[in-house]
Amino acid sequence: MSYHHPVLLEESVAALEVEKGGIFVDATFGGGGHTSEILRRMPSGRLIVFDQDSDVIANLPKDERLIFVNDNFRYLKNFLRFYESIPVDGILADLGVSSYQIDEPTKGFSTRWEGFLDMRMDKRKKLTAAQIINEYPELELHRIFKNYGELSQARRMVSIIDKQRKLTPIETTLQLRDAIKPLAPKGAENKFFAQVFQALRIEVNDELGALKDFLMQSIEVLRPGGRIAIISYHSLEDRLVKKFFKTGNFEGEVQQDLFGNVKSPLRPINKKPIEPSAMEIANNPRARSAKLRIAERL
Repeated sequence: MSYHHPVLLEESVAALEVEKGGIFVDATFGGGGHTSEILRRMPSGRLIVFDQDSDVIANLPKDERLIFVNDNFRYLKNFLRFYESIPVDGILADLGVSSYQIDEPTKGFSTRWEGFLDMRMDKRKKLTAAQIINEYPELELHRIFKNYGELSQARRMVSIIDKQRKLTPIETTLQLRDAIKPLAPKGAENKFFAQVFQALRIEVNDELGALKDFLMQSIEVLRPGGRIAIISYHSLEDRLVKKFFKTGNFEGEVQQDLFGNVKSPLRPINKKPIEPSAMEIANNPRARSAKLRIAERL
């Protein structure tokens, strides 16, 4: 198994100030790049690492300071309480799909390879992308592609999928790609397919629901002055993170005290998201849409 290219590595790890030592969380182990860098810089303390994909266990560093949790980061508070690790000094989450997951055909995340339409981050879960495509009512499919894929042609696409699945089940990545190929804009085919697969992946793994749970719990486990750094890759995630960091809620509703001061448990460190440099994007094209936001617990 091969992993590489942790995104915004220097910027995200530096934001946590791990050199001071303490208790830190890498909520998305993935390829392990961020974890390794935190351990390299951290003089003492503890690092609790989350990942729901059991395949990553083979890549875990051997380090007595590391505790691995093979589960979704939406259970952050429960596991930190179990390991007597509250409060924590910093939290890092890279919300992207790892290179291994994209490039491994059996995962079903990529339109480039023939593979079963799976898309489960956690194989212990039952719902697959194939079930969604073949069993969800048209109205539900439309909701997924419109809301999670932000696709303007969602209605037409659902109609095509419905006609095709009545003839024969759509069970592989290439079957789905070929069915909807006529709708792909010329010159932007890859972006179109990426949006379709993104929508399915979000639904399969309840990614936005998990992110909300994780963010709410983060303010309960972070010590005052502790920091949280989140790397997102599409507007749905970034919007949630931005609003939450600024207002402490997902609606973006600013609440003020009697003196007109904004009431929020967090203080954004960077008003605008930090993005990869041209050099990083040249070395790792998958980093091009990444946005890093950092906030401090008040």
